[in-house]
Amino acid sequence: MQFVVNIMVLAAIYALIACGYVLIYRVSRVLNLAHGELMMLGAYLLVATASAFAASPLMAVVFAAVMSLAVGGMVYLFLMRRMTGETVLAAVLTTVALGILIRGLIVLFWSAQQQHPRAMLGWDNPVIVLPGDARISLYSALLIVATVIVYGGLFLFLRFGRWGIRMRAAGQNPLLAAQRGINLHAVFALAWGLSTFTGAIAGMLIALDSGLDSTMTMIGLKAFPAALVGGLDSLVGALIGALIIAGAEVGVIRFIDPLLADVVPFIVLIVMLVIRPWGLFGTREELDRV
Repeated sequence: MQFVVNIMVLAAIYALIACGYVLIYRVSRVLNLAHGELMMLGAYLLVATASAFAASPLMAVVFAAVMSLAVGGMVYLFLMRRMTGETVLAAVLTTVALGILIRGLIVLFWSAQQQHPRAMLGWDNPVIVLPGDARISLYSALLIVATVIVYGGLFLFLRFGRWGIRMRAAGQNPLLAAQRGINLHAVFALAWGLSTFTGAIAGMLIALDSGLDSTMTMIGLKAFPAALVGGLDSLVGALIGALIIAGAEVGVIRFIDPLLADVVPFIVLIVMLVIRPWGLFGTREELDRV
């Protein structure tokens, strides 16, 4: 039972991060390789707000989440918008440079020492005993709950929400969407904001569970194979890909060698790229076009 719980927690982490990759790629066809750094920035924003709102911990979390949403929108408006009409490679390299810049700024402002936002907020992290003598920490359980809520909300938003429908339209045919009066820049900014927001939720919960340092970007990088395995334009694919990556990683840790844990996601990715380069639920035509 503990084996299954470990897979579910890790899959929830990867799925919550992977949906950010999918949102941006699905709408604007840009591969955001700075997503891990933006996720980590959201967690460090919680450290900042925890100091500013020490008397109101919930307000600190809410304010950090809202700031993360704003950061994502500003990244598009002040940086990625200038990549409109440029080659895909130029946009991808811009996100790489952005990630390096964010890592440098984080070390400059918060140093490379480990931070403990849970202690700053005065919260505990009790262990919950499950059937079969399995155990899960409170914030690990909240990661699973947050993943369910985020994916449920995104499915409803994209299917029934006015702006969600606009995002789908922009992703399917941006020229036709623009001709129908859809403001593409507003849609793209919203996609970047939602992507950074969901990544920040993952980063904050991970930081509350196990602490925070600059190595958190590795978690964001390991979630990238989950998005690719499932298909970069499919939220369902991101969920399935996260389960596959998490199952393989936890299985290797338990039955082979824990030292191979960081390698497993990329081995699975390579196998998938050889067999089905567009992912389990991705659209082949769109990958060929890129």
